[in-house]
Amino acid sequence: MKRTFAVLVTLFTLMAGATTAVLAQDFPSRPVRLVVPFPPGGPLDIAGRLIGQHLQQLWGQSVIVENKAGGTIGPDYVVKSTPDGYTLLIISSTPLVTSPQLQKAPYDVLKDLVGVTQTTLLTYALVVTPKSGINSFQDLVDQARKAPDRLNYASAGNGSGQHLYVELLKSVANINLTHVPYKGAGPALQGVMSGDVDMMLDVTVAVVPLVRSGKARALLVTGSKPLEQLPGAVPFDNLFPDLGIPGWHGIFAPAATPRPVVEKLARDIRQVVLSPAVSTRFRELGVAPSGVSTADFDAIVRRDYARWGEIIRKNNLRAD
Repeated sequence: MKRTFAVLVTLFTLMAGATTAVLAQDFPSRPVRLVVPFPPGGPLDIAGRLIGQHLQQLWGQSVIVENKAGGTIGPDYVVKSTPDGYTLLIISSTPLVTSPQLQKAPYDVLKDLVGVTQTTLLTYALVVTPKSGINSFQDLVDQARKAPDRLNYASAGNGSGQHLYVELLKSVANINLTHVPYKGAGPALQGVMSGDVDMMLDVTVAVVPLVRSGKARALLVTGSKPLEQLPGAVPFDNLFPDLGIPGWHGIFAPAATPRPVVEKLARDIRQVVLSPAVSTRFRELGVAPSGVSTADFDAIVRRDYARWGEIIRKNNLRAD
């Protein structure tokens, strides 16, 4: 009897696995929703729409980009959605791995989401407008120390990458800058361009066109190497060795999504990201296409979660 039961369990398991594999092979058979946890117009929104457009061409199915801005709203929506691969999250690294360490989140990043693939490696640049009168990073430091309460900076919101990178910069450079949070990267950058705020650290996807047009000046760039698209910007790691953490965009699904579906998604997204049209466009904007394996992406997420956690605790960084 026990042997018969064990055989039946094995058969049901094999049948379930075969069914999942067939479903993955036919995936997607209806529209896919891609959630962007920021307002339209920001760098993540631009990247998500570019990837979604080409996935739509590959699949012959609609990819609907939905903007669900505001803290943990977007990730929580995806975590609570049906784990079938039809609701995905595209998000940048710092909000994903830092926000839950700065304030209570209704989900566990390491348990409730599965990383499908990393789409791009990001470089951030600290920018001002030519009207600011700030001509270099050293000039910024000198002005900030001379008048500690005068200069301010914009971000996409409390706990965003733009916020935490500058808070880290303030700590290591021993300067004071006042944080002005906006509801999204797009509105924040508009605040800098209008002169309402002095500066912003944002991904190069957003700032390179502004620098090329003469509307912005780049003072500092994250990473260890100068960026061709932003001549004159000082590499962060050259000033503060071992403190830089690479930024990235990545796509996630609910943790219970069947593995064959996740792997199908990863293959198709990598194909799109590494295609000549998409990869060339990303490089023009100053970001590097990635497309690492699901396993490697999981290791990256866990590594960055631990590294940012250490930085947050060591520098007493806060979301407000």
